[in-house]
Amino acid sequence: MLLKKIKINMLMLFVLAGLLNAYPGKVVKKYPAPGKFCTGLTFDGRHLWLADYKADKIFKINPADGKTISSIPSPGFWPLGLAWDGKYLWNVDKIQKKIFQIDPQNGRIVNVLEAPGVQPQGLTWDGQTLWLSDSKKNRIYQLDLSDGTAVKRFDAPAKRVQGLTFDGKYLWCTDRYKDELYMVDSANGEVLLVADAPGPYARGLAWDGKFLWNVDYQSDSLCQIIRQDDENYRLTKTRSTQVTFTHQVKVYGHGEMKSLDTYIAIPENLAQQKIKQISFSTKNFLRKQDHWNQPIAVFNYQNIGSNKPVESVMTVDVEISAIRYFIFPDKAGKKLTDIPSKILRLYTTNGSKYKTDDPYIRDLAKNIVGDEIRPYWIARKIFNYVRKHLEYKLEGGWNVAPVVLQRGTGSCSEYTFSFIALARAAGLPARYVGAIVVRGDDASLDDVFHRWPEIYLPNYGWIPIDPQGGDKPSPRDQALAIGDLSNRFLITTQGGGDSEYLGWYYNYNQKYVLEPKVKVEIQTFGEWEPLKN
Repeated sequence: MLLKKIKINMLMLFVLAGLLNAYPGKVVKKYPAPGKFCTGLTFDGRHLWLADYKADKIFKINPADGKTISSIPSPGFWPLGLAWDGKYLWNVDKIQKKIFQIDPQNGRIVNVLEAPGVQPQGLTWDGQTLWLSDSKKNRIYQLDLSDGTAVKRFDAPAKRVQGLTFDGKYLWCTDRYKDELYMVDSANGEVLLVADAPGPYARGLAWDGKFLWNVDYQSDSLCQIIRQDDENYRLTKTRSTQVTFTHQVKVYGHGEMKSLDTYIAIPENLAQQKIKQISFSTKNFLRKQDHWNQPIAVFNYQNIGSNKPVESVMTVDVEISAIRYFIFPDKAGKKLTDIPSKILRLYTTNGSKYKTDDPYIRDLAKNIVGDEIRPYWIARKIFNYVRKHLEYKLEGGWNVAPVVLQRGTGSCSEYTFSFIALARAAGLPARYVGAIVVRGDDASLDDVFHRWPEIYLPNYGWIPIDPQGGDKPSPRDQALAIGDLSNRFLITTQGGGDSEYLGWYYNYNQKYVLEPKVKVEIQTFGEWEPLKN
């Protein structure tokens, strides 16, 4: 008896340990599927129902142990998506392109609808009607139950939509090629959250009121997975690297550079960025901090003659991970005043690149946001506007937000200024970050750099949001520009603009005094090298 209790306690500890660091998509339980060709999946309040197209059966499964309780024959010849409406099962058939309403007691067909689209796949019930995914057209449809016609349709998140379910507020779907799960706003098809699927060929998807369930076609497994937990983000793909940033000044002519102040932004520890060591080419520098609390290394040089290059070098040993935030809109505050007042005051101020007092910016922000008061949706509306109305193009220089938005083109910095201007005009705190970037190989050189905005969301803090990176046709790729960063970026700069040291620059800046007839050439670049263990 004692041994049995010990085993039970150990099992409970193992289960609890598995739920630590929980995140959307993490597997809680995993069972063998009852067949080798499983497709659709649904939950009836007590049991899972799983379709298998080779067996031509729909299995009733106990979710507590994964055991098959019973089965009914499939109504067609190639059963795919399943849904439960509270009384009956619904099953879509690939061959006949019909949707059958079935009595779960005996498998008798109660009603038949024609399925819209070319290759119907996933099926779910939202409490009032059915939703259907089409894996060929890559669309999601809301159906009219009187005849099966589509009353609403939008593009699926990625390349090959499969399973479909409804969690009481949002649609969830799987993608065969991307091996991902997506939480989708049923009002407009926007992807709100991206998570990894538990297997290499995610098909049927179900919601049991607390967990998602997914059947994987390749591994023949049935997985219970987390929808939402306390973890706000997940780190993956950690790289250990050394980044060397060089600021080089060359003087040409018949005189001197009387003085030079070089400013280099010092990177800090972040959720996805762990600094191991920072060193500089000389000990003769001062460490300062601007009014955005950005640390700066300040180098001062005097009387620099012609053809005498001056280099200021910072070397950073760092571990950088890919980070993905799991942002649930309902968790991200109900109103702007849910944000700390200090953050609101500091990061909604005006700036010479933002021009939030310009009538054009004020009116445009009001028209974009409308009556929306929830922080996440304010940010999403502005994000959508900027990515749709700007085109990436280097015009030269960094123009102010009203000019960029009216012109319709901009660099990454101009996208950033435009987004921040509209966000601040709407009362949403926004800032920018700047980074040195891996360009292709692990050992690479970056002399272009990158900058993007961040917004402050209640219960999440500062979140990356890149309208230039989200300027893509796929709903999935648009969503990944909000709260998702690869491991390619060493973030050096976090600021709101017009820094007393960096000005409107990021990564670096400089100020100097010249004698007449002196020319200056400034080069900056970051070099990446993998760190050897």
